[in-house]
Amino acid sequence: MLDDPIRYGLLAALAIALLVAAFTDLRSRRIANWLNGAIALGAPLFWWASDLSLWPDVAMQLGVAVATFAVLSVLFALRAMGGGDVKLLTALALWIQPALFLKLVVMMALLGGVLTLVFAAWHVMRRQKDRLAIPYGVAIAMAGLWVIVSFYFPDPANAASITHYAG
Repeated sequence: MLDDPIRYGLLAALAIALLVAAFTDLRSRRIANWLNGAIALGAPLFWWASDLSLWPDVAMQLGVAVATFAVLSVLFALRAMGGGDVKLLTALALWIQPALFLKLVVMMALLGGVLTLVFAAWHVMRRQKDRLAIPYGVAIAMAGLWVIVSFYFPDPANAASITHYAG
């Protein structure tokens, strides 16, 4: 799927940005606006490098991002999700194909559930009385990394066998 070093480079930059988002959310429960903005602004470069057409490809990416923002804004209003998490997942929606984005959301929910259980247990063990704050950016970033590695980078074992049979 990826035969262009520009696409590899852009995906590597996205992976690094996701790691930074996870680390900062874990450390301070905040994801910087500049980081979410950089992720979002990198998406059009990825569209160009991936030869996406404006219609329907880019339109679908934008539609999924708008829908993601709308749904997550409700969760933000209910104080069920932080603003940085909303922006991070919306920015990721600009990068990931709609079918894969659904897989990302499912993986994020699973990882977020595990993360919540771990943090809740830690909270109880430390007998803290303040509100439990879950760094959901960690689950978002890990799900994003899973999609990037699993679906956008070719499997070296398969690549070797394809080269062997093609030659």
